[in-house]
Amino acid sequence: MTDLRPFIAGLPKAELHVHHVGSASPRIVSELAARHPDSKVPTDPEALVDYFTFTDFAHFIEVYLSVVDLVRTPEDVRLLTYEVARDMARQNIRYAELTITPFSSTRRGIDEKAFMAAIEDARTAAETELGVILRWCFDIPGEAGLEAAEETTRLAVDLRPEGLVSFGLGGPEVGVPRPQFKPYFDRAIAAGLHSVPHAGETTGPQTIWDALKDLRAERVGHGTSAPRDPDLLAYLAEHRIPLEVCPTSNIATRAVTDIDRHPIREMVAAGVLVTVNSDDPPMFGTDLNTEYEVAARLLELDERGVAALAKNAVEASFLDPAGKARIADEIDAYTRQWLTP
Repeated sequence: MTDLRPFIAGLPKAELHVHHVGSASPRIVSELAARHPDSKVPTDPEALVDYFTFTDFAHFIEVYLSVVDLVRTPEDVRLLTYEVARDMARQNIRYAELTITPFSSTRRGIDEKAFMAAIEDARTAAETELGVILRWCFDIPGEAGLEAAEETTRLAVDLRPEGLVSFGLGGPEVGVPRPQFKPYFDRAIAAGLHSVPHAGETTGPQTIWDALKDLRAERVGHGTSAPRDPDLLAYLAEHRIPLEVCPTSNIATRAVTDIDRHPIREMVAAGVLVTVNSDDPPMFGTDLNTEYEVAARLLELDERGVAALAKNAVEASFLDPAGKARIADEIDAYTRQWLTP
């Protein structure tokens, strides 16, 4: 097969499933750890490689929350957000919907209005200075229960920042049934936010059905178990409900045991709209470019196939129609130029 890495590196892209704290590079994590020396997170970027080696999903959550605990001031929030955008710009990511868990910050004492101001300041600076358009998904940390759901909904609806477009649900799925969050999603949807819960990553297809029926999911985070239910795949394809697929993440958290058996092939074969994403890239030793390389190999894509995959993310995004058209046209122009002898 042709080496697609150079093509992918320059390809304009959008990303729809990537976490705010989980995108902190080793450099930023080590800087935050040095600011807060009472943390157990290593300050040495090289030591973070071992620290970010996970035994299972529960261990990943434990490590993830230790990094969350490093974000303690509005200045930390602004630094993290802008630097995430800087890393995106290096990968030619034009647009990203960044999943943010405000409850994790406000319960640690960051003033809620200062938090909103910090992410918005970083967002406007990223677009002006880096050419990266950021939008927010506020998600409920499922492990924190209905208290977190109530607070996240209040922050999203009552203090809605300009960049907020969607409402999600993350964290562990086992023991955290989706239907209990229906009232909170109903409120967020009524306020004009899109529904994008995680579902079916470490549980079976029923979790995805619950997200669709109870939370009115417009996109599904991960959806890894969907191919176990042909009726579910057919439903997703018929209703054009995208899956936010994160291949390396699924291996790192042991949701999938073998990358060569990743269910992305079955998803695509069934006609499901699949987008490729990095989830928590530095923690998983990846980035969006690498995820496209993995997907291209699994799906046996050429340059045109990779470009079509990139346009899936644009189509599935909540960017305005003019913005979607602009990035799609940029992808087409780049591909034509690349393939012209």
